Amino acid sequence: MMKLLSAQASPYGRKVKITAALKGVADQIETKAVDTLPLVNEELRRENPLSKIPVLILEDGTQIFDSHVICEYLDSLTPEPRLFPPSGPERFRTLTLAALADGILDAALLLVYEKRFRPEDKWVDTWMQRQQLKIDTALDWLEKAPPEMGAHPDYGHVTLACALGYLDFRHGGVWRATHPKLVAWLDAFDKAVPAFAESRPN
Repeated sequence: MMKLLSAQASPYGRKVKITAALKGVADQIETKAVDTLPLVNEELRRENPLSKIPVLILEDGTQIFDSHVICEYLDSLTPEPRLFPPSGPERFRTLTLAALADGILDAALLLVYEKRFRPEDKWVDTWMQRQQLKIDTALDWLEKAPPEMGAHPDYGHVTLACALGYLDFRHGGVWRATHPKLVAWLDAFDKAVPAFAESRPN
């Protein structure tokens, strides 16, 4: 049995859970919740020197991180559906979409951390505006032409869905008012991938 170190609210861990479900290997993974708030979590640091989640621990003790690498590993375990195209333009489209969605996630998480770890009088408005601008610009770019899913979602689609889900969870879903095409896209993803609702943080 593989072990996944994650947290219920982690959008990066959510990517892994959805990927595992799509690949039919979720029953081979035990998820263990870990607390990332302490300055040092020795259990997590033993498995990942960066003390970041998620971490996948294989049966032989091998540690795999981060979420992108874990998801690509899981994709290698069964032939279908293929979430990471093996080569060519399709692969780079998938990876580029995933990188864009991860950029949204990273900026959104930094905004959360700014308010969580600094007192309000220490917030840096210009820095927060910079992160918000990254999110807004990326969403506007995607709104012009939301990605097509085809017969099944790929890793880029999974990452985008988790990014939008995190904006709902931690940022009040404000993005929805001005991005109707992306709202429709996420609704379609939710309908096509039951694991999205099953992994929703609360």
